[in-house]
Amino acid sequence: MAALKKPLINILARSLLGAALAFSANTVLAEEKLPVQQQTQVAGYYRMMLGDYEITALYDGYVQIESKLLKGITANDVNKLFQAMYVNDSNGVQTAVNAFLVHTNKHLILIDAGAESCFGDTLGSIENNLRAAGYTPEQVDTVLLTHLHPDHACGITKDGKRIFTNATLYVAQAEAGYWLSKKSEEQAPEAGKAVFKMAQQAVAPYQAANKFKTFTDRLPINEIQLMASPGHTPGHMSYLVTSKGNSLLIWGDIVHSHALQFARPEVAIEYDSDSEQAVTSRKKILAYAAKNKLWVAGAHLPFPGLGHVRANDNGYTWVPVEYSPILKKQN
Repeated sequence: MAALKKPLINILARSLLGAALAFSANTVLAEEKLPVQQQTQVAGYYRMMLGDYEITALYDGYVQIESKLLKGITANDVNKLFQAMYVNDSNGVQTAVNAFLVHTNKHLILIDAGAESCFGDTLGSIENNLRAAGYTPEQVDTVLLTHLHPDHACGITKDGKRIFTNATLYVAQAEAGYWLSKKSEEQAPEAGKAVFKMAQQAVAPYQAANKFKTFTDRLPINEIQLMASPGHTPGHMSYLVTSKGNSLLIWGDIVHSHALQFARPEVAIEYDSDSEQAVTSRKKILAYAAKNKLWVAGAHLPFPGLGHVRANDNGYTWVPVEYSPILKKQN
């Protein structure tokens, strides 16, 4: 029996040694083949179908908004709501800047255009993401701006030239009448004059090319309906797009903080031209979107900024879109 044990022990030892060596070799090999972390994000666009229309959300980047700019709410309530939504505001709240491309089969319409180079290097990606999404600036035939703040308007122009060379630019008359007015600029606080300059510089190349138009109560594009939503700016406009019974409300800056302003619509932001009017518009738009179960697209909602508004006992809840493939129609 003892004679049998020795060979068995030797076999077992050799097996264990072989396994250990193989494990060691595989570990070294795995370490050598392991790629470096990429630490980059995918292109900033997201697509969905709205009836027969194609909607593409485009990511321009982000800004950091300090919570002290939010008004009509206590610091304690801000902290509670931020914690409930896992929002980190230690360096300001990361806030997306989105634009939306609407393909109606008759028009290719860009609604808002991002900041280009007006607000630093965390913004300015609309053109690149438009191209990544399979389109070029030259293919856009219509640009609609919800308002003329730089993070929506500066992206139409680069180095004093039109980015969307074949597009007509549309802005609400009340909005253009304020931001493009030298009198309004002169009456504005010194700190706000730069916003007037940036709006005027963005629009100027389109004016020079006779590609700038204003509107009051309707657009010459039948696919788009208007919903006036003043307050954040004097002529802030939201756009309603409908195809085959499906509607999307592209509402610009109705909400800046998804963590606060759905739960507490009365919360305003320092950037509002008329805070009271902005709150009134927000309450009206939120109620309308929830009641009619609309799709919503927000310029400052977490990218892609698409989803629904759900009413609850105390306010509203944001229900973001779920990632979904695009199912191509069979010819």
